[in-house]
Amino acid sequence: MPAPRAPGGPRAPAERRPLLGRRPRGPRRWRRAAAAAVLLVEMLECAAFFSVAGNLVLYLNSPDFQWAGEQASRAALAFLGASYLLAPVGGWLADVYLGRRRAIALTLLLYLAASGLLAATAFPDGRRSFCGEVRQAPLGPSCPASGCPPSSPSSPSPYCAPTLYTGLLLLALATSSIRSNLTSFGADQVMELGRHASRRFFNWLYWSINVGAVLSLLVVTFIQQNVSFLWGYSITVGCVALAFFVFLFATPIFITKPPKGSQVSSMLKLALQNYCPWLWCRHFARDAQDAQLPTQHSPQPGLSPQEDVANFQGLVKILPIMVTLVPYWMVYFQMQSTYVLQGLHLHIPDIFPDPPVNSSVALSTQHSKYKIPEAWLLLANVVVVLILVPVKDHLLDPLLLRCKLLPSALQKMALGMFFGFTSVIVAGFLEKERLEYIYHNQTVSQQIGLNLYYAAPLSIWWQIPQYLLIGISEIFASIPGLEFAYSEAPRSMQGAVLGIFFCLSGVGSLLGSSLVALLSLPGGWLHCPNDSGNISNCRMDLYFFLLAGIQAATALLFMWIARRYERAAQARPPAQSCPSRDRG
Repeated sequence: MPAPRAPGGPRAPAERRPLLGRRPRGPRRWRRAAAAAVLLVEMLECAAFFSVAGNLVLYLNSPDFQWAGEQASRAALAFLGASYLLAPVGGWLADVYLGRRRAIALTLLLYLAASGLLAATAFPDGRRSFCGEVRQAPLGPSCPASGCPPSSPSSPSPYCAPTLYTGLLLLALATSSIRSNLTSFGADQVMELGRHASRRFFNWLYWSINVGAVLSLLVVTFIQQNVSFLWGYSITVGCVALAFFVFLFATPIFITKPPKGSQVSSMLKLALQNYCPWLWCRHFARDAQDAQLPTQHSPQPGLSPQEDVANFQGLVKILPIMVTLVPYWMVYFQMQSTYVLQGLHLHIPDIFPDPPVNSSVALSTQHSKYKIPEAWLLLANVVVVLILVPVKDHLLDPLLLRCKLLPSALQKMALGMFFGFTSVIVAGFLEKERLEYIYHNQTVSQQIGLNLYYAAPLSIWWQIPQYLLIGISEIFASIPGLEFAYSEAPRSMQGAVLGIFFCLSGVGSLLGSSLVALLSLPGGWLHCPNDSGNISNCRMDLYFFLLAGIQAATALLFMWIARRYERAAQARPPAQSCPSRDRG
């Protein structure tokens, strides 16, 4: 890949330069404006995403749907997983047919329709239209360790499951396409400013994501829990609509690259050629030899067979590192599923203090229903990212760089895994302590929205350490992981590699959901059908400890693979580097 051209130099005929910014000092200013527009769209999209994911367990657990706790947690993990797992689909469509700009615009329209469908299920007429008759039955009491009276088993098919899963699947497809395309599209806007600008863009991309999360968690989740899910999901629709109009308004200043085709077929062919069974090898080897003839042309414009092979070899080298991050994602996504379920069974204080005895009954009734939203605990994770990203970008990284002590991206990722491990260990010990109160029949009943939960008298603030640790792990694992995937990928495959990175994130979430489903079978640690939406007879602490063990084992494997990768990179002569590798 040739070096980025100068602003006034020749360019590929199919690449569209921005309509604005042709004055002498324009390019740098307009590149920053384009990147800022991308960050604003990302912030609004993330506000919409967190307004769905933040209280999804509570929404499905409500009397309107009556999903059991483990069913709601599995649905949340499945939604989170699909929102990452489907990232290659959006990236492939952009690479082959649409281009990134058009793919982002169409994806935002799909996002708008899917969020509207979810909002329609939040009021009775909409539920009757899409789901049939509404079932009305409050959550039953949580049974202590002494036992429960026999009850009917939980329904294997929760109410409104087809409609809700369809809406969540469309939302997952939309948000995954945004992730795979908007990230690389934003990096394209600042690529001409150098590799340092790309690194800063990824830092501020994560900062924008968490600003959107703060807006969503502070405002939307409070409205959902204490006012109405209909109003909360209406704000979600508004955020997506605003993101769509911002993107269209900023179109004249964007650098837009045309679709160049996908290398998926070439990569699959080379993978089969190198790893297929012996009986198939002759056929693919003969095809590969034919492709090397001078009279043949590469199936991808501008890429020779030698470049295809070099790209495939580069992908094979970085793929094991991204795969060993999967258990970290299993831990990471607990904060929006099982951490939420755990928090609903801890004591959640009211936002307003109890009124004086001589105050009016109306005032007492009005204030007593406003409890602190459980989703606000996610703010501990978000605030850590919002504070540490600017500190890291402006103070810590420059200082370590001057002292030549700046750790590599792989070393940062290993440190992030350690913090993820400590987070789930802390969650396991808190859950073990919570169950001690349950076994001794020391519970408090609390009304959260329309839901009745029987919780331990432990304060929900005891969850803050595990959220803080997850936030620190995100700084060291997720951001350097993105930077590693973008910088180490061959230039012609950066979009595909980012799609694989997000896809593997989804694999981690879906594996966590599958593990919950497995442990929810009769005899499993999470099998407690008689709790009627509560989890007092579940052993979620053992689930957390199991996740910690998986994370510890794979972290050791990651450090071994990363050490070998860094040694190979240091030993590789510059002339033998991949010719399409970005050198920034």
